[in-house]
Amino acid sequence: MNPFESERCRVLLAEPDAETRAAYEAALAPAGCEVIEALDGREALTKALIDPPTLIVSELRLPLIDACALCDILRSDAATHAVPILIVTEEARPTELAHIRDLGADAVLVKPATPDAILIEAQQLIAHGRNVRPRTGSGRGRPDTRRELPDESPAPPTTHRTSLSKSHQRFTTPAPPAAPPALRCPSCDRALKYDRSHVGGVSNRHPEQWDYFTCPACGTFQYRQRTRRLRQVD
Repeated sequence: MNPFESERCRVLLAEPDAETRAAYEAALAPAGCEVIEALDGREALTKALIDPPTLIVSELRLPLIDACALCDILRSDAATHAVPILIVTEEARPTELAHIRDLGADAVLVKPATPDAILIEAQQLIAHGRNVRPRTGSGRGRPDTRRELPDESPAPPTTHRTSLSKSHQRFTTPAPPAAPPALRCPSCDRALKYDRSHVGGVSNRHPEQWDYFTCPACGTFQYRQRTRRLRQVD
């Protein structure tokens, strides 16, 4: 049985490349899917939260908000925490693939991923989600069993890090909310190369952004946006 045919199926496709979007849509639409397109992570996040889709298919490296951050945020929201997410990536290292799954991806396809492979994986995710994820009210998905703790309450050491990351939406991204500054190495005066940013904080009211840079001669540096402090971290 085609899982796309049993109810209204909406697939949110987050992919910056027009040809890739067209190829994936050409595989999904004839199977009975309504395809909603997003060209970057911010657009995908907005569309997913406003009207949660049946499935999200996303390229890992998205402009503005990458797919890792997208997964992390969507898994923290009650409206989207159970929507199946399929990530497509050129990344093939097992540790990185495991990290993507840890952030909430239900499946990861390594490129080259053909449109037929996307279709097969999408059908399996939707069928699996329908079979094992009970409905609550009008929404799709499994109940949210995470226990919310106040900021002041101690959490067990084995769960504290995960709870805090979800509660305050910490994530790593190459496209942070605040643009990283142009910096020079304090040791050799070479231009530092921007690598990534960590966004989050100790509470919802105190967001933070740390930008990471590399110097080919001196190593890695961390820049804290709030204090404007640059320090070497290795």
